[in-house]
Amino acid sequence: MSHPPSSPLTLIATVSFGLEAVVKRELLALGFEQVRAAEGKVEFTATAADIPRANLWLRSADRVLLKMGEDTAVTFDELFQQTKALPWEKWIPADGQFNVQAKTVKSTLGSVRACQSIVKKAVAERLMAAYGVDWLAETGVPYTVQVALLKDVATLTIDTSGAGLHLRGYREEAGDAPLRETLAAALVQLSFWNPERLLIDPMCGSGTILIEAALLARNMAPGLNRRFASEEWTAVPTAAWTEARRAARQAIRHEGTLQLRGYDRDPAAIEASQNNAANARVADDIVFAQKDVRDLWIDQQYGILISQLPYAERTADFSYLNEIYLAFDQTFKKKQGWSLYFLTADKQFPNYFKRTNPDRVRKLYNGLVEVNYYQYYGEKPQI
Repeated sequence: MSHPPSSPLTLIATVSFGLEAVVKRELLALGFEQVRAAEGKVEFTATAADIPRANLWLRSADRVLLKMGEDTAVTFDELFQQTKALPWEKWIPADGQFNVQAKTVKSTLGSVRACQSIVKKAVAERLMAAYGVDWLAETGVPYTVQVALLKDVATLTIDTSGAGLHLRGYREEAGDAPLRETLAAALVQLSFWNPERLLIDPMCGSGTILIEAALLARNMAPGLNRRFASEEWTAVPTAAWTEARRAARQAIRHEGTLQLRGYDRDPAAIEASQNNAANARVADDIVFAQKDVRDLWIDQQYGILISQLPYAERTADFSYLNEIYLAFDQTFKKKQGWSLYFLTADKQFPNYFKRTNPDRVRKLYNGLVEVNYYQYYGEKPQI
């Protein structure tokens, strides 16, 4: 049987390109130390008891991996020996079933299938030696071992999250071009919005941006209503999960009124948004209403707009997109007190929105789709 490791661990929050700094700030705010960002990941020092907290609270990371080891491997023998030298028995029990996922980029060992096979064999031999058996039943709790080769450096990890962290558990309806919850949370954190300010999404789809803003404002842990792979691990104390969830529930801020408004021309989208907000337990914080963006009327002097613009997949879509762009231009060209944030795959967008040039453009990814986050900063509200 495996026992909880007492020494410090290295955990890796995997991150969509462009969001590394956001996740690093999240980890520092959670009190983690020795936080190191690199492309596509943020490493940090933790304990086994921190695995629940990281999974429950990270808003913009893809998943949390337990780092087992890292070394240069240019031959299959090197990969095998380095894998076998790691203490897998500290985490995987004698009956643990483990599959191996592999990816390899710019590395001598280019075959994903061969890397999977080598790592599986090495872990199995290590576990059989540790438990004094000559075969592994693999009938128990599942574990996902990952080997990632980048420029001949092999990083070996175990996935603590299971389903990706973007799957919060509240979204029944995702719409046509679903915005990942983790990206939506990042868009809010990359904006000037705070819970005292008005936030609108005039093309809200399934409501994800506004729901993530409400979770942030209420200090609700985004993973509070879902399960994680490592909840079944003997090496992560059950008490740590119980305490992390208790602390998360206690941390929720109930006081104060939020100004969150979502509009969409599709009544089915509004219904989906309302259902999703109810599932996320923030239905009372957001006002959703059916409205076409071309009919948007803004009478407030200051506010924040964050929205994902639709993708143009057919020729007919471009005329509608053009109308949307003109509507935004007309509505906001004199609203200097509004900060505007648009996520779109259309690189021509700034040519149509003429209030000013974007103050910042961030290249991001919504899943596999490359998108730009155009940021237009408004004047600060007068206090």
